[in-house]
Amino acid sequence: MEKIAKKIALVTGANKGIGFEVARQLAASGCVVLLGARNPAPGKEAAAKLTAEGLDVRYVAIDVINLMTIATAAKRVATEFGRLDILVNNAGINDSADGPAPIAQPDAVEHVLRTNFLGALAVTQAMLPLLRKSPAGRIVNVSSGLGSLTRSAQPNPSSPNFIGYSASKAALNMLTVQLARLLGDTPIKVNSAAPGYTATALNDFRGTQTIPEGAIEIVRLALLPDDGPTGSYSERAGIVLW
Repeated sequence: MEKIAKKIALVTGANKGIGFEVARQLAASGCVVLLGARNPAPGKEAAAKLTAEGLDVRYVAIDVINLMTIATAAKRVATEFGRLDILVNNAGINDSADGPAPIAQPDAVEHVLRTNFLGALAVTQAMLPLLRKSPAGRIVNVSSGLGSLTRSAQPNPSSPNFIGYSASKAALNMLTVQLARLLGDTPIKVNSAAPGYTATALNDFRGTQTIPEGAIEIVRLALLPDDGPTGSYSERAGIVLW
């Protein structure tokens, strides 16, 4: 087992987009970053790019809808490091057949929920014993403003209506709330981060924020001090209403 004083961080879905930038920023802050990706080629390429920048980033094979890969990743972290300090549940998808509730294809909704919510739940369950061994564990669930019931209830003609994606992020917020309550007597802090409308492949690069801007709140919550919040839902501008 490698004796490392630096924080050990796992970021899922980190071979591109916001996840890649979160991996970069966490590594630049001094963390050893385990760059999680389901496909070896892009995962290894992404890790190599960050390693070339002088950052300690290591590829980890993990597909959030494949329980075997999750178990293997957890075993690797346990064997190599003995603990995990930061988990960023970033992996997420959309589906072209998702859409407004009256017309969204149920199979597409199930596909999105399986990845965005159940995948994060499975990864968290597998990594929680390792996070409990950290002196200051942090879990960040990468949510979205679309997961806010308060915002979704407001009339807003420009707001996209994707029942599967929005429901998956609302469910992820529930995971944050329950975990924060259940882990309230531990040093582990659990929070939801809404990156904001960021230009990534997920939205065909139509977002109004840059990828580094979209990573800011996620990284802040991942590096919270001991007096930081738990059970919160926030974006760069501040608290988001549930």
